[in-house]
Amino acid sequence: MKKMNPVVHFEMPAEDRVRMSSFYSTVFGWETHMFGEDMGNYVTVSTTKCDEHGRPITSGAINGGFYPKREDWPAQYPSIVIAVDDIYQSIREVTEAGGTTLGEVTEIPGVGLYVSFYDTEGNRVSLLQPRMSN
Repeated sequence: MKKMNPVVHFEMPAEDRVRMSSFYSTVFGWETHMFGEDMGNYVTVSTTKCDEHGRPITSGAINGGFYPKREDWPAQYPSIVIAVDDIYQSIREVTEAGGTTLGEVTEIPGVGLYVSFYDTEGNRVSLLQPRMSN
């Protein structure tokens, strides 16, 4: 059996890294670190507390980064789902911070409530309010 490779990072493009940083800090409480030209103006984001090596302490949690959008780079698309405690509150926060909800909240049987949105950078991202176990 082939070894499974876990998801440990995500990346998304950003047109305006300051605006992006403000959006994700405001809506989800993420911390950002902006690198300079020597690192391609990359921005790392911490979505969870990390150990002294920068690795997430919470099992299964991941951190990520944003790179500058470039017209000459193909397929600059994100692919993530963000878990939230209250999807309706999160939708309000997304909208207030400049995002746009796509459609209505849908229940995924046995999983939870789900909806997608566009962030301030035009990325399609999703929210998931996991179903509580009984």
